[in-house]
Amino acid sequence: MRKRGLALLAAALLAAPLASTPAHAADPGYPFRDPALPLETRVDDLVGRLTLDEKISLLHQYQPAIPRLGLGVFKSGTEALHGVAWSNSYTRNGAKIDATATVFPQAVGLASTWDQELLTRVGAAVGDELRGFHAQDPVVWGLNTWAPVVNLLRDPRWGRNEEGYSEDPLLSGAVATAYGKGLQGPDPDHLKTAPTLKHYAAYNNETKRDVTSSNVPQRVLNEYDRAPFKAALENDAATGVMASYNLINGRPATVDRDLETIVRDWSDRRLYNVSDAWAPTNLTGSQAYYATQAEANAAILKAGLDSFTVNDTNAAPTVTAINEALQQRLLTEAEIDESVGNALSIRFRLGEFDPDGGPHADITPDVIDSPAHRALARETAAEAAVLLKNDRSLLPLKPGGDVAVVGPLADKLYSDWYGGQLPYEVTVLDGVRERAKAVTTSAGADRIALKEITTGRYLTATDGPAGLGTTTATTAAQFDSVDWGDGVSTLRSAANGKLLGYNWGPFVTVEDDPTGWYVQQQFRVEEQPDGTVVLRYAGYETQESWFGANTYVTVGADGNLALGAADAAGAARFDKTVIKDGVREAADAARRSRTAVVVVGTDPFVAGREVHDRTSLGLGERQEDLIEAVRRANPNTVVVLQSSYPQSITWAQRHVPGILWTTHAGAETGHAVADVLFGAVNPSGRLTQTWPRSESRLPEDLNQYDIVKTGQTYLYSDEKPLYSFGHGLSYTKFRYGSPTVKNGRVSVTVTNTGSRAGDEVVQLYTRQRTSRDVTPRRQLRGFQKVHLGPGRSATVTLDLDRNDLARWDVTRQRWVVENSVHDILLGSSSSDIRARATLAVRGETIPARALTEETRSETFDDYQGVRLLDETKERGTVVGASAAGDWIAFKDAALRGGRTLTVRASGAGTVEVRLGSPSGRLLGTATVSDTGGIYRYVSATAPLTPATGRHDVYLVPSPGLRLATFSIT
Repeated sequence: MRKRGLALLAAALLAAPLASTPAHAADPGYPFRDPALPLETRVDDLVGRLTLDEKISLLHQYQPAIPRLGLGVFKSGTEALHGVAWSNSYTRNGAKIDATATVFPQAVGLASTWDQELLTRVGAAVGDELRGFHAQDPVVWGLNTWAPVVNLLRDPRWGRNEEGYSEDPLLSGAVATAYGKGLQGPDPDHLKTAPTLKHYAAYNNETKRDVTSSNVPQRVLNEYDRAPFKAALENDAATGVMASYNLINGRPATVDRDLETIVRDWSDRRLYNVSDAWAPTNLTGSQAYYATQAEANAAILKAGLDSFTVNDTNAAPTVTAINEALQQRLLTEAEIDESVGNALSIRFRLGEFDPDGGPHADITPDVIDSPAHRALARETAAEAAVLLKNDRSLLPLKPGGDVAVVGPLADKLYSDWYGGQLPYEVTVLDGVRERAKAVTTSAGADRIALKEITTGRYLTATDGPAGLGTTTATTAAQFDSVDWGDGVSTLRSAANGKLLGYNWGPFVTVEDDPTGWYVQQQFRVEEQPDGTVVLRYAGYETQESWFGANTYVTVGADGNLALGAADAAGAARFDKTVIKDGVREAADAARRSRTAVVVVGTDPFVAGREVHDRTSLGLGERQEDLIEAVRRANPNTVVVLQSSYPQSITWAQRHVPGILWTTHAGAETGHAVADVLFGAVNPSGRLTQTWPRSESRLPEDLNQYDIVKTGQTYLYSDEKPLYSFGHGLSYTKFRYGSPTVKNGRVSVTVTNTGSRAGDEVVQLYTRQRTSRDVTPRRQLRGFQKVHLGPGRSATVTLDLDRNDLARWDVTRQRWVVENSVHDILLGSSSSDIRARATLAVRGETIPARALTEETRSETFDDYQGVRLLDETKERGTVVGASAAGDWIAFKDAALRGGRTLTVRASGAGTVEVRLGSPSGRLLGTATVSDTGGIYRYVSATAPLTPATGRHDVYLVPSPGLRLATFSIT
């Protein structure tokens, strides 16, 4: 979601005067105040008492007070992805309020626990803390939470990878259900908070995210992208969804009718669906989908959204546009009433209109960052850690040893855009110091100086603007450089410890860490052929609309740095002097110690984040150099990798004996990592994504959503990964017995054959042996985390219902269970299968296609190059060719000598019908004259050479045509 962090928090405070109205000034005898009445009765009573103007006012994110009925201000949306986000200290009415919250591991780390009970406890703690904040300041801290994020992590280069759970729909749905149930509390009729699922749907790219369309065939949309949303809503673990920024098959997600139809059908309750920030104005702005905001706002409400997240606290533009839509008869008051009722439904369930405020009203700020929550954060961070490699049983380390702890994250913790400010920090260095006898350390960062070649003066930056200063490399002219990957580095002043940043001009050193919506503390230090270097500013939003074409650093007439060049040729050139070789220093520390722990990884604000995808999965080059140098200096080297996404650490996997991965896991990261390194906790985390060996194994374009076609994720990839989905090691071993499959259940006995207690994540996969279509190589169907003492056994039983094996049949556009044998696979990961069985399923055989009936073009079996587009602005999907030679295929069609092709299409062009291949025998060509608009459809016919029997039929549409349906009769 596009917000400006604490700037938005400050904006929220502008609404403070609205909250001064007593919330219970109305007649307490109104029926809507009676908690004994059914919810719908209460909602209808309150909606019926509102004026039209009052109703419209409740459709904005900041719902104002309505004093005559005793309604207070209600703020829609508080980020709560892994703790109450954007929590920070702020001033309110002259008083400083400490708002630091417990920060749990990033979402992808929460999922790595594969522990639903634990994640429900985490969600409950976050819900308690939000209630505590709400009690402290209800205007800033609304109880409608914008979490969890269930977008599937099909491509690890996605800038928001840290926000999602996994690449698998079942796992993501299960984790979202667990966390959502914790957020809302044990009684869904009386909510602690109201969780909102983000972001519906098929959203995994940040580059031009508001104008790119996700091309998602029906099978992928139904079997993959919709699945985790469906799971959480069917399990009553969320109260609505947030629409995503992107377009889905040519239509902006903000006006996707799925929101009003399919999504609402997944729940037995009223849902409160919301837009993402500023998305309503994208419809008339970047997307240019509607001419006026009145049309756009009407379409938003008709599509099933109930809240406009736009213009911060200023509801006037939204209210004006909705009133115009009513005047133009684009909307009815009944439609307004429906959305207002949806908006009010969660306020009732949150207890706002109950005389006592509901069962959660007594939660106070005392719960925030409580000792119990700190202990839970430590437990969760330890369970989230994944042991990737442990050769020679190097781990666990013995307490009391001699350890070198080195690297840029050794003594530093980072939070992320949707995390809170850490209330305290226990770094890995801190955690190791509590257990080791002697500890040495080095950050492993190079200290450099940059001398401008024409003046001989060094770049300096302390209190004022950064510019050219002394002719000697004093401390003021020295910077600690950390390479974070994708060629992006940060430069920290050795004089004041602050990062060099642009700050909208001039360049200054004022920030402790990269921060803000526009992360302006990022640079590329680019080497030139003559041996000099130039600085390229790599802050976010560097497109021309913000900074012009100039992204290279120059020196102005005043001697200060500026953005004054569009390329390296015009940039200021510097001689780079390495004052201190951080890699060599770290290697020296490692050489003197018995064990070396190298702590490397990412900064969640740098080289990838919301609105900024990554291009590489590699660590920064100097971090790779650091790992190699330390390993060569000390064979007993452990790499602790803290990152928000998979990394292609191929050298480390080949040469380093011990590797432990964790996300940015909150204030207790150091304790948790040390607990695992020294064996106080036996690691049990498992990867929720495939780790490719390099980004070259991924599709060239991040905006490719058809995982079947591209062979993405463990479901369809035949590549050998660096680490498999579900991978994770333990300090003990587990043996699987022979499984039994009976009465919809799969059972297997698991035995701990090692000498210490541990947790095994038993994973159940299936593989369908035969099918009309391409099916997953294997697919997760269930999992269970089981704790076993040494030598102990337990029987794990997992449900496997026949309907779990259903897949989407494009020929009839419905779910189907095919007649087939399924392999039953049980193991520790998708590639580490320990036990096998088979299950013969009596189902259907999908019949041959009958193209004599009107067939929707989007129900193809295969394709090349075509785009899926919007049939109308309201509903429907059609096919359009991107280039000459694009095609769609309809496999196994029963032709009965049809002599006529009928197509329904818009635009202008031709449609060829061919047999066997896109260049096969031509049966005929239909021509469509210009229909006068992309949403104006006509039917056209053409004679065909008759063909009989079962064939693969190919349609080859020409560019400029939108094909909706066809038939051969």
